[in-house]
Amino acid sequence: MSRSVLVIEDDRDIAQLVKIHVEELHCRVKLVHDGTVGLAEAESGSYDLIILDLMLPGIDGLEITRRLRARTNYTPLLMLTAKSSELERVLGLEMGADDYLTKPFSVLELVARVKAIFRRMEKLQTGAVASAGEILVAGPLRIDTNSRAVRVDDKPVELTAKEFDLLLFFVQNPGRVYSREQLLNHVWGYSHTGYEHTVNSHINRLRAKIERDPGDPQLMQTVWGVGYKFNELVSKNH
Repeated sequence: MSRSVLVIEDDRDIAQLVKIHVEELHCRVKLVHDGTVGLAEAESGSYDLIILDLMLPGIDGLEITRRLRARTNYTPLLMLTAKSSELERVLGLEMGADDYLTKPFSVLELVARVKAIFRRMEKLQTGAVASAGEILVAGPLRIDTNSRAVRVDDKPVELTAKEFDLLLFFVQNPGRVYSREQLLNHVWGYSHTGYEHTVNSHINRLRAKIERDPGDPQLMQTVWGVGYKFNELVSKNH
């Protein structure tokens, strides 16, 4: 199966290197070397993956990520970051980037990350087909797995793509306690060692959107010293 990949990278040597090896995965690859042009291409085209550098002329990678994640259609994003830009990596992940690579990176790691993203998307798409139109109800929550729409007390709630994925994972696994590292692996799809606080911030934002009292959460509960779980009693009594 041929996929389309957009690479937004101003370093032409790196962009060409990425292109050569991603094409070996039977992908069509388009290169763009400017953030403004890249964002326009990402918004107007149809891509299976966007690989983007954080430091770009025009519009930077963080702003591109923010704008793309504000749209309803979801395209996986793989960030390329400088070794020293930890804050930008964290911000990118929290804005909804799916994964990151730190420069300089090995070709083998690049290929592995791209393959992992494609596998996750295939799994999500297969699940969506299998459960097309499935409605999950848990307490005040109503989740349409097909349209990725969420309602709380019958009022629509706007979630980012990662917030939705995290909520769906919890609702589908009620009562089971997950550590932050486990949630990174299951929802982000790769062990982002050292970025467990990204899970915390996503859970805090989710609670603010879905809990009747975020200060006393009844749905997404903290298990002190271990991690988090979705309240199985709420799930059973819908």
